[in-house]
Amino acid sequence: MRTEDLIERRAREARPVHPLAASLAMAATPALLATAALLLWGWGLRPDLAAAWGHPGPVLKAILPATTAAVALAGAFRLSRPDGEVGPARLGLVTALRGETLLACLLSIPALAVLPTASLLLALRRGASPDPLRSGAFAGLAGGDIAAALYALHCPEDHPLFFVTWYGTGILVATAAGAAMGRRWLRW
Repeated sequence: MRTEDLIERRAREARPVHPLAASLAMAATPALLATAALLLWGWGLRPDLAAAWGHPGPVLKAILPATTAAVALAGAFRLSRPDGEVGPARLGLVTALRGETLLACLLSIPALAVLPTASLLLALRRGASPDPLRSGAFAGLAGGDIAAALYALHCPEDHPLFFVTWYGTGILVATAAGAAMGRRWLRW
């Protein structure tokens, strides 16, 4: 068989191919609906959901991972073709996760948390905590959150994946340090 004959035969037998975006939508939509149904059936919604959505915390808790999912889907779509690249207009998740100031962030948030955490621990020493470790952890968490909020005024990294991961890590370091110091300093 000649090459031209083979190509012609294969072209006649070809099935219509869905565009990749449509294939992704056809795959993701039932999975999303099934996952939502599983959540409703197995876990249920929180009882105060309507009231909670009036506050920024619960809204951001849902928006941040949804934003990251949208960026991940766009990156997966772009990289699914042989010529695909994640261009500068849409950074890949690895690039967004790494950022340009990762080390500065990881060092700055715990460093900036020292003073608020220490001052809170000193104030808590006047009390009589039944659980010094947890009291210290909450002081460290508050100190880390204060530090992260202030550091955000300096940090140029705005991708949700970056700040959720690395700000969160910095806050966890401050929380752990607060717990360790609280266990020692808040005993009575």
